[in-house]
Amino acid sequence: MPSQTLRYLILPGWHGSPDEHWQSHWQRTLPNAVRVEQADWDNPDPFSWVAALERAVAAERTPAILIAHSLGCVTVARWAAQAPSASLRRVRGALLVAPADVERPGCHQPLRCFAPIVRERLPFPSQLVGSDNDPTATAVRALELARDWGALPTILPGAGHINVDSGHRRWEQGFAHLYRLQQQIERLERRCV
Repeated sequence: MPSQTLRYLILPGWHGSPDEHWQSHWQRTLPNAVRVEQADWDNPDPFSWVAALERAVAAERTPAILIAHSLGCVTVARWAAQAPSASLRRVRGALLVAPADVERPGCHQPLRCFAPIVRERLPFPSQLVGSDNDPTATAVRALELARDWGALPTILPGAGHINVDSGHRRWEQGFAHLYRLQQQIERLERRCV
């Protein structure tokens, strides 16, 4: 399933992903996986987060798959709406897990600067994985974002925010979603040849 010819760019959400988070496990497990580091994980700024993603994508010519969680998903959408076409061509697809609804009532103040959420269709294949009891985005909202972004949606039952607090440490089952995304990318690439 993992590809040696791709980079995997890991995009954590607010506060980053601690060592026991599935994103950290995937970073250690997947070949060519790199975390997109942010200058300030606790006080996110959409402009600096988008700039960090752009630097990571542009750093190498190797095609990339983005693996985003929570606020990282919102960052991907914002970046894709303004990224240079050369950078967009380097991204083969995105796995968007538990997107944070930064427009919801009661959203934490540090995240509100990411509103409004960019709702443009992503220019690359994507899969969105949400949960029917995620406190940061309802299943209905996750499905709306999937539709707007052109992502294939999956809503998991009782998975919470798909993070350490909801019991998702290694999240080996999540590799099935990454595999499905890579199959989607391969099918599209075969049709374009």
